[in-house]
Amino acid sequence: MNQASGLKQMLATLVGRPATEAVASHQADGLLAAVPTARRHCQTIAVAGGKGGVGKSTVAVNLGVALAAAGHEVMLLDADTGLANVDVMLGLAPARHIGHLLDGECTLEELLLPASCGLQVVPAGSGARRLAQLRHGELAAIIRAFDELVRPPEYLLVDTAAGLSDNVTMFAAAVAEVILVVCDEPASLTDAYGLAKVLSRDFGVRRLRMVANMARSEGDARALHHKLARVSDRFLDVAIEFCGWVPHDERLRQAIRRQAAVVELWPSSPSGRAFKKLAGAVDKWVEPGRAGLDRISFFGGRTAPVGGMPG
Repeated sequence: MNQASGLKQMLATLVGRPATEAVASHQADGLLAAVPTARRHCQTIAVAGGKGGVGKSTVAVNLGVALAAAGHEVMLLDADTGLANVDVMLGLAPARHIGHLLDGECTLEELLLPASCGLQVVPAGSGARRLAQLRHGELAAIIRAFDELVRPPEYLLVDTAAGLSDNVTMFAAAVAEVILVVCDEPASLTDAYGLAKVLSRDFGVRRLRMVANMARSEGDARALHHKLARVSDRFLDVAIEFCGWVPHDERLRQAIRRQAAVVELWPSSPSGRAFKKLAGAVDKWVEPGRAGLDRISFFGGRTAPVGGMPG
């Protein structure tokens, strides 16, 4: 049975039942069977932030291209399934998207689009109401599909949607690391804190990373991190670590208009250097152990509740 038909069968069984029954069957029949131990390591990272307009996709795209340009095998999943924009930002024209994967019309490997510097993109759909309202079982099926890759990449980046929907939290909880993209706006800080709260309380996430975007200086970026970390340290059981910053840069705006990554067009620009520095920092991260985590994860192959959220 190939991946496409297998995924279609799984969804027909899982999605057609009530949520509680789907969760029970999910645990009972081992839907998320263990990944073969011979599989090579893949570092999984979500780029999130809660609020729209903070530059999550810009960070995800440029971090992905920077890692690929450094010689790494990198895959970027556009997880904003209803309003995809990674393909637009990179000037790609996908013929198929995640909806075709869910319908069993193609495999994940057949979805992959080559992009700048060898980056591979998994495109989502845009303007499709069905994809904007995916159920838990369908989100789980997307995550589970990565287990079938014959050759996983060194890095899997997941560009999440805005907000606090199940789409966002389930993808963010399914990775080893989460980068919160924050800018110097009260709403950005509030929404980033809200996402940290949900991931910590409902999914057991104990560490997040923060990137300050559109900052005037490193001092301002670190001050922004201090504001967020001070509140989270007081009220949440999660550590938020500073991992970098991206300055205001006209070259970055020009690259966005030209549908390309600034690290490819102008690698020596202030933002280009910032993204390369961030990629260098990410390349030194050590993945935390996943023992005891009761949630579905990319390449994790562990049994977990599909919903993941208590009442």
